[in-house]
Amino acid sequence: MKASDIRLAVPREDFVPDVIWVRRDDGWAVPLSRKDDPEEWNRLVAGDDQPVITQVDDGATDKGTWPTSSGSSPEIMAIMIDALDVRPGMRVLEIGTGTGYNAAVLAWLLGTPNVTTVEIDATVAEHARDALRAAGYPVRVVTADGLKGHPENAPYDRIIVTAAVTHVPYAWVEQTKPGGMILAPWAPTFHPDWPLCRLTVQADATAEGRFIGPSSFMPMRGQRFPQSVMHEAEEEWTRLGEPAFGRFGVTVTPTGQQIWLDSKENVIK
Repeated sequence: MKASDIRLAVPREDFVPDVIWVRRDDGWAVPLSRKDDPEEWNRLVAGDDQPVITQVDDGATDKGTWPTSSGSSPEIMAIMIDALDVRPGMRVLEIGTGTGYNAAVLAWLLGTPNVTTVEIDATVAEHARDALRAAGYPVRVVTADGLKGHPENAPYDRIIVTAAVTHVPYAWVEQTKPGGMILAPWAPTFHPDWPLCRLTVQADATAEGRFIGPSSFMPMRGQRFPQSVMHEAEEEWTRLGEPAFGRFGVTVTPTGQQIWLDSKENVIK
């Protein structure tokens, strides 16, 4: 799938809020209104390779520092949907609704009843709910903590996560069918490229997989971490010889998770 395929099937403009956020030269993010500057708003929303910031500092109104919600770029959406390997009839849980755009694309591919999406921020969830209905994809939008998944509609064939994790909650494994997949961006806790993890759920109720490519998503709200973690992780990665992300893997069990390098016997975290 290509970004252009996504945009042709489901217009991104239907999901991005009228007010987005842009970074100024002084480091502050400030609001940009579609009404006040439609040309710049359209230019930013039309890009395939950049996310659009839709919230900063968990709901600031004048200026802020950290993006806390966004619309993913169609380019990374296409990469992740390809990696998700969805097929007709599959049931998918999305963790992190954001604008609702990714949920709409999944509904276009799989049918609206087969997609459930969870968003922790009530204001963000309401915007997505309205946009999905208006676009003709009334996906079920659940306002809840995505770290708990959504057991009411389980089991799922696929879980796709649109925020970076440091740990995979076991609830996601429990709610995925054996042979199903969990696809999650990872925070830079062992590799600086914010790698994307693809886990397969096993018949013994564990999950295991490797990291398949770079990605960059803001951390999940329940798994935020200090900047020092990134610096310490990069130092350790350098000490290991700067191994490519594809050499790393992760195993998740009911008692925890282990990140390993090359083989499960070589645990690094």
